[in-house]
Amino acid sequence: MNPGTVRAAGAVLWRDGERDREVVLVRRPERGDWTLPQGELKNGEHPIIGAVREVEEETGLPPVLGRRLPARQHLKDGRPRRVEWWAATSERLLEVEDVEWVPVGEARERLTHDHDVQVIDDFRAGPAETFPIILLRHLSAGDKRSWPGSDLLRPLDEVGRADALALPRMLNAYGNPRVVSSATARCTESLLPYTVECDAPMRTERAFTVGRGGGGYEVEEAGEGFARILDEGLPTVVCTHGELIPELITEALTRMGAPLPRQRGLRKGSFWVLHVSVDGASAGVERHDVRG
Repeated sequence: MNPGTVRAAGAVLWRDGERDREVVLVRRPERGDWTLPQGELKNGEHPIIGAVREVEEETGLPPVLGRRLPARQHLKDGRPRRVEWWAATSERLLEVEDVEWVPVGEARERLTHDHDVQVIDDFRAGPAETFPIILLRHLSAGDKRSWPGSDLLRPLDEVGRADALALPRMLNAYGNPRVVSSATARCTESLLPYTVECDAPMRTERAFTVGRGGGGYEVEEAGEGFARILDEGLPTVVCTHGELIPELITEALTRMGAPLPRQRGLRKGSFWVLHVSVDGASAGVERHDVRG
């Protein structure tokens, strides 16, 4: 990305109206235009956090992010501006001044800027209703060679603990997903702040645990466990280990007939988000790092 590019984020906030699907448009009286809820990221702000913050600031509606839409770039005041986009819903349906719910077809005609019209077309090109499966590699736990005890009990290090405190806001952006984790200390500790802050019970899963029985794991067993989670159709975050991540993402995308990314592994503290449509098809894949 050009160092001079302005970074921004936003969402197509949608709901099913009485006659048609509707999206939120925002009127900016000072500019005399209609646009989608969006805004510039603060210095160092993660785009997930920025998208949620901007949508709520502009609409009064806290969003739950759905599938990711293509990023769009345009010029603003002579500088390139890149906007990261998501589809989103909200459990709160308030009527807010300068915000209007508009049938999605009409929104194309009401929007002032062509780059916003392109975002509406991106939204209409895929399923609106999806659920997320988040596949997280545990946070930083240091070098196991310097840990004197069982590797099952190796805890997060200082960096990992700091990242664990930042994780709840990011995961909650996807609608308070339930938690399934490897039973190792470093995995359960990665999600502990989230489970406390968001009142999300944690279930540990032997199939996702590396290091049991003297260091082993079963790829086939882990794949079967992940397939069951997909079948349940519920927003879920799964925390596991680097050894299993490529196998699980391959299992899921192959099962859904979706193309495989070239790089399937994750660094510690990174995660995949698989957006799954209600009929079990892949609606999109995104990858993030807790640190942005």
